[in-house]
Amino acid sequence: MPAAPIVEIDPLHPQPRVIERAVSALSSGGVIAYPTDTFYGIGCDLFDKRAIERIYQLKQLPRTHELAFICQDLAEISRYAIVDNAAYRVLRRKVPGPFTFILPATRLVPELVLRRQKTVGIRIPDSPIALELVRRLGHPLISTSAARPDGDVLIDARDIKEELGHGLDLILDAGFRPAEPSSVIDLSGPEPVVVRVGKGDVSDLME
Repeated sequence: MPAAPIVEIDPLHPQPRVIERAVSALSSGGVIAYPTDTFYGIGCDLFDKRAIERIYQLKQLPRTHELAFICQDLAEISRYAIVDNAAYRVLRRKVPGPFTFILPATRLVPELVLRRQKTVGIRIPDSPIALELVRRLGHPLISTSAARPDGDVLIDARDIKEELGHGLDLILDAGFRPAEPSSVIDLSGPEPVVVRVGKGDVSDLME
């Protein structure tokens, strides 16, 4: 398979024709690299099992590795996760932003992305590109870091093409992305638990 083409995209005002090209690839079972508010993500349609398997193979991930996904808003999160009042209050404060939230899954979530405790990792990034992709696709978008199998994160589209391009259908280039992971907040229990401190302020949840 030839390396995926790189297409430049405006991070703040993504061009509709570029979004359409990416959504066309996703709708056809494709896997793409795209920028988020943290680093570049590798993604596909949440409901495309074959494309998800391609991501596991591309990144050489064990099947026990859990993949997060992006929703476009709180209403969409509530379709895929059980959100109680306490979790909702945290979500309202923190989205959109550089956070991954662990929440109890609903039955709509495919088995392939369920965590061990029937939970899911969900993001609403502060990224016009990622959110527009989800809106136009009509489904949540798998979100895992664009990284080498050794875990080294790739922050430039050209590096992504060189390292992972053989397994991708399209690479959206929005310039360098800092190698900052999202902060991970577990909202599946009675109290919020900060699992990983990354980009974004979580000090209000660690008191």
